[in-house]
Amino acid sequence: MTKIHQFKQNRFINLKGSLYDLNSPKIMGIINCTPDSFYEGSRKTLINDILKSVESMLENGVDIIDIGGASTRPNATIPSIEEEISRVYEPIKAIRKEFKDLIISLDTVRAEVAKIGIEEGISIVNDVSGGLYDLELIKLVAEKKIPYILTFNNGNEINTVPLDSKRNILTDCFVFFSERIKDLKNQGINDIIIDPGFGFDKTLAENYTLLNKLELLQILEKPILIGISRKSMIYKKLGIIPDDSLNGTTVLNTTAFMKNASIFRVHDVREMHQIRQLLSGNN
Repeated sequence: MTKIHQFKQNRFINLKGSLYDLNSPKIMGIINCTPDSFYEGSRKTLINDILKSVESMLENGVDIIDIGGASTRPNATIPSIEEEISRVYEPIKAIRKEFKDLIISLDTVRAEVAKIGIEEGISIVNDVSGGLYDLELIKLVAEKKIPYILTFNNGNEINTVPLDSKRNILTDCFVFFSERIKDLKNQGINDIIIDPGFGFDKTLAENYTLLNKLELLQILEKPILIGISRKSMIYKKLGIIPDDSLNGTTVLNTTAFMKNASIFRVHDVREMHQIRQLLSGNN
């Protein structure tokens, strides 16, 4: 029987010419510059509110900020490119000016939005479409040598939810990542972080299958990002709402931490930092 610990994950990514070490898990704080994200507490549209949120996250142990201008909750309406750009342009400029050394990830599926973000100093592109929504985005990331977050998402739209599924989700996940990683490398993208895509085009059972077998993804030798925070796989299973899902988020992030995930994308930075302190001894 194959022992998973025999596989060594590649935990380093190149951030603008410097190696960034993901051997110690990192916390990615969520800033949603949207009026309709599924968790109301994450919605920020005023620059002062955004800067205060970033400052608070930094005080509580955040390593990376992930900013986005388009909600990807199920059945959300995708804004126009112009609207998405207008939502993130000034916040990115303000964050970069106020927090010069902060690593900023841009959550977008569109090349035009990513181009603006890169020009204003973002360091990572977080594409929840798996590179399938806008092929120009892949070309841009390759040209600019920007680390890329590759999400397992086979949906025809980025915010669809399957009613039922008979597939083998683990097999599909490995096939998807293997093929997409090879394709991205062929196009010149070497700094790849993989995200199982909890909540994207997956049933509740499929989400938990992926979480329970998360350690198997180490075979792919890529850093693993976990985005579980307050999602429907928590609140639907418990019969609650996103506002009441912090405890469930903590439990599942702890599980993922124990399975050697590298980056945790969260709304609640302080609680995630406490997990990290308790389980790894990092201050």
